[in-house]
Amino acid sequence: MPGTTSGRLVQSALDLFGRDRYEDVSVQAIARHAEVTTGSLYHHFASKAGLYSLVRRDVERRVADRLEGAAALQGGGPRRELSAIVLVGFDYVVRAGLTRLLAQEWPTEARSPDGDQLVAVIAEVVASPELGLLVGAAWRESLRMTAENPVAEAREALRTLLGTSLVPRPAGTR
Repeated sequence: MPGTTSGRLVQSALDLFGRDRYEDVSVQAIARHAEVTTGSLYHHFASKAGLYSLVRRDVERRVADRLEGAAALQGGGPRRELSAIVLVGFDYVVRAGLTRLLAQEWPTEARSPDGDQLVAVIAEVVASPELGLLVGAAWRESLRMTAENPVAEAREALRTLLGTSLVPRPAGTR
């Protein structure tokens, strides 16, 4: 809904949460960026946490769709699919300017009842909830790295990690 009050608030939230940590973004800053009153934010989203939750869930769903698409196109088993989906997701998030948003843990007051959608997709590809959590944590850490290091270095670190034996090889292969 571009141009509407709620659309401007969502875009402002994307911009500000994409740039700054949740704790560092105030309701006033969001409203000022959207050129609306703070009352409008409370009217449409009830709270900063409500707006953050909506934006974060939407961004995670968009990234999850890309991960699922990359896994479907890649084929070749869990090892190749894992590397492909994680790097596709990393590249998309960097291009979209959403590294800060997705690198941070969910704030307690805005936590999604759906859980971490990205970890769920990764876990499905590798058929392991535990491995999904581990790779998800490494992926988020690589996003955090982009704040202090060149993106290429963070991506290479992630690619190197994915090239290791995270996914068990089928019996009888090397």
